[in-house]
Amino acid sequence: MTARPRVDGSVRPGWEAVRDAFAQGQAHDDGHAQLTVRHHGRVVVDLWATGPAATRSVAAGAGAGVPAATGGPAATGPAAAGPTATGLAAAGPTATDLAATGLSATGAGARGTRALRTGATHAGPTDPGGPGTGGPGPRPYGPDSVGVLMSVSKALVAVCAHLLAERGALDLDAPVARYWPEFAAAGKADTTVADLLAHRAGLPAFTADPGGTPLPALLDGGARVRALAEMQPVWQPGSAFLYHALTYGHLVGEVVRRVSGRSVGRLFADQVAGPLGLDLWIGLPQREEHRFVPQSAGPPPTAGRIAAAVRGLGLAPDHPLATALRASAAELARVTRALGTREGRAAGIPGAGAIGNARSLARLHAALIGPVDGVRLLSSRTVDLARAPQTDHLPPPAPLHRFDGPDRSRFGLGFELPRPGEPLLGEGSFGHAGAGGRLGMAHPESGLAVGYVCTAMSWDPSAGPDPRWVPWTAAVREAAGIPART
Repeated sequence: MTARPRVDGSVRPGWEAVRDAFAQGQAHDDGHAQLTVRHHGRVVVDLWATGPAATRSVAAGAGAGVPAATGGPAATGPAAAGPTATGLAAAGPTATDLAATGLSATGAGARGTRALRTGATHAGPTDPGGPGTGGPGPRPYGPDSVGVLMSVSKALVAVCAHLLAERGALDLDAPVARYWPEFAAAGKADTTVADLLAHRAGLPAFTADPGGTPLPALLDGGARVRALAEMQPVWQPGSAFLYHALTYGHLVGEVVRRVSGRSVGRLFADQVAGPLGLDLWIGLPQREEHRFVPQSAGPPPTAGRIAAAVRGLGLAPDHPLATALRASAAELARVTRALGTREGRAAGIPGAGAIGNARSLARLHAALIGPVDGVRLLSSRTVDLARAPQTDHLPPPAPLHRFDGPDRSRFGLGFELPRPGEPLLGEGSFGHAGAGGRLGMAHPESGLAVGYVCTAMSWDPSAGPDPRWVPWTAAVREAAGIPART
């Protein structure tokens, strides 16, 4: 019999069912997780689960200090690990690295995922005993632990852009080149800031080399920004959309830097995390390393398997989109592994490298839709603009439009919107998920704000919502009085 996770924390009266639902969702997950829910600004759920693996010895061959993990929900469901909330978008270094390319936006997500599935158990690319991490051995896990957020990071970047727009410093409908003149090169003069926020820019990778950008060059943010400014889009910006797994953060982040004079990580620290007292960073400070708990995921597919999966989508090897998809998958796999090192966590990779916990994600999203201890980040008007659909009318770039389907990814301006495979909190909600199952979201009409983080990267978006989410999202909706879906 599988050992059940230990669940600690508190719930307010009327929300007790969420505790049981959270425990149910984590029942087959050997990793750790946190869940925090705020309702009209007030904390009503604050829970954390310590997986059974925490009580076992280090897995043989998994690397010094890497806790054993045996697959989480994937052990009893689809045998794939690592993709994030955007369907096949933004995968970690696992059996679905092609997920990094955002193929779910085309409806081809399941096809691409199945082509790369390996069924490997989670072996843990991140090593708490590695250089600069403070010594060997598994870390204790609790409510103040922090971990990699993967693509939830994109929501942090979007908040910074909307703050600048609300203050009149940034026009989201203006050409990017107004703020970043070099970006006008290679046919990008008319690309708007909104195109960047909505994954419409046609720049899903940092290079046209199908092998992708190598490390350590991927950690050189300035060089990556210069490369993007020089690149020719893979499709006409604004005419189609496809998930920009890593480049989103550098594109929007550079606009933020040009407008504010500060990096997106610095602006977020000064204008968002500081006033709200958040344990969220785009670039983890050395002083916080002792709180970091690593994520676990299976090994990445080979370059050959990625290439074969791309060919399976009907793309010739030399098609510009094929090379971009292959490059994006390779780049995200490298970055995800780099986040297991002190250097990677300190680099401040804005599209996938933020570090934080569930308490702070819930507090951040609550402050987007209402005051939290006297701090409100965005007005209702700005929130409505941010969650207005920006891609529902657009196809994925040709020839991927042939695979378009009902569970395609949906984007507002920097945030994901509900879809069958990622229902969030229902119509009107917005947020962002991260590779393997992290999730931050808000629902203005009900006053709900939620943060969920996990250490086992086991969500397979091609199979629908993360099985760990399903019980507690239903319990949260019921407790808040949101009608059941029909």
